[in-house]
Amino acid sequence: MTADTDAAPAAQKPAIVLVHGLWLTPLSWEGWKQRFESKGHTVLAPAWPGLEGTVEEAQIKGVYIVPPAQAKVVSVALKNPANRHKTQMLTPEEFHYGFTNTLTLQESKPIYDRLAVPGPGRVLFQAAFANFTPHAVTTVNRHHSSRAPLLFLANGKDHTVPAAVTRAACKIQKKTGALTELKEYPDRTHYTFAQDGWEEVADYSLDWAVRNART
Repeated sequence: MTADTDAAPAAQKPAIVLVHGLWLTPLSWEGWKQRFESKGHTVLAPAWPGLEGTVEEAQIKGVYIVPPAQAKVVSVALKNPANRHKTQMLTPEEFHYGFTNTLTLQESKPIYDRLAVPGPGRVLFQAAFANFTPHAVTTVNRHHSSRAPLLFLANGKDHTVPAAVTRAACKIQKKTGALTELKEYPDRTHYTFAQDGWEEVADYSLDWAVRNART
C-alpha cells in the first residue's frame, strides 16, 4: 500500500497560550510547555510586557471571600499604600507560605531562587479594592454568554488563591450561561504547576480544553 500524496493534511492542533502568575516568570510553565509541545501543540508562554517576569493575577470583582491565608500573602504589598506604585518581592519565607507550603523551607529555597521575581503592587491593590471601585478593571461581564469555555482549578492547600475563592469566582462565571466547570485538587498548593503530580493536572486541563474548544 502506498501513501496518497494528494490526501488532505491532518488538522493542525490548536495553539496554547500559558500566562503565568504574580511573583513568577515564564519559566514556571517549562514542564507544561514541553509536555504540550510533545503532543503537537504550538505553545507560547510570554512574560507580561513592561514587567519582566511578572503578570497580572487579579481576584475578580464580586468575590467577597478573603480567607486569612490569602490576606497574609497579599498583605506583603497592602500594608503600605506607597507600594501601589512599586514592585514588591516576597521573602523566601513568604514564598514558602504562599506557594510551596507542603515542602520544607529548605526544599522551597531553590525553587524561590529560580522562579521568584518582584511583582507590581498595583495588581494587588486593584484586586483588594475592586468591590469598592466603580468600573474596576477586574469587573466581569456576567451576561457574556458567548465567551469561551472556562475551567477553574481549585487547590485545597493553596494559600495564595484558596479553594474558597476559586469556587466563588466559578459561581460568578456560571451566571453568564457559558460553559464553566470546576475541578478540585484537595492536596495541591499554589505551586501546582510544578508540584509532584503536575503532569496529571496538565493532562486534565489540556484534555478539557481540547474537548470543549470551539471550531
